[in-house]
Amino acid sequence: MISVTDLRPGTAFTDNGQIFRVLAYEHIKLGRGSANIKVKVKNLRSGTVNEKSFINGARVDEANLTRKKYQFLYKDNANAYFMDEASYEQVPVSLNMLRQDALYLKEGMSVLLLFVGSEPLSIELPPKMEFVIKETGPNVKGNSATNIFKDAVLENGLSVRVPLFMNEGDRILLDTRTGQYAERAKS
Repeated sequence: MISVTDLRPGTAFTDNGQIFRVLAYEHIKLGRGSANIKVKVKNLRSGTVNEKSFINGARVDEANLTRKKYQFLYKDNANAYFMDEASYEQVPVSLNMLRQDALYLKEGMSVLLLFVGSEPLSIELPPKMEFVIKETGPNVKGNSATNIFKDAVLENGLSVRVPLFMNEGDRILLDTRTGQYAERAKS
């Protein structure tokens, strides 16, 4: 059992038979009452994201997840396929379970697969990944005093907002947790 005050992003716990991973944590203290803990969580079996609230002294069961390094091979209409880099064993993971994370997968990249027993539940992506801008509007100079963005489509089909100075063919780092532009990739 772990205290709800120890639930930080990335921590996994079980509640009512479901396995959750914490995406965001917020401690709320109002007046003279006890504090509330609000966490934004992802259900690792269904892939849904919602919020849960706990009182300050509550405890939850820690999930017994194992993390193993796998290489992404390919995806079809229903599954993404990963290979254990040591034993060459292939593991399919449902695209419904991966949801948005499946958009970031690049052939040959290494990821951590999260397992409960022998059941693969989710993947852990690197916090930032590099992508090439496939389409965007023209380069615009000026107005550098404020952050102004324009729409761009990346090589993986994602639409993001990038700074005005970015062009087609430029490489950017994308924050995989938020899906937003992080910075220009170093050459």
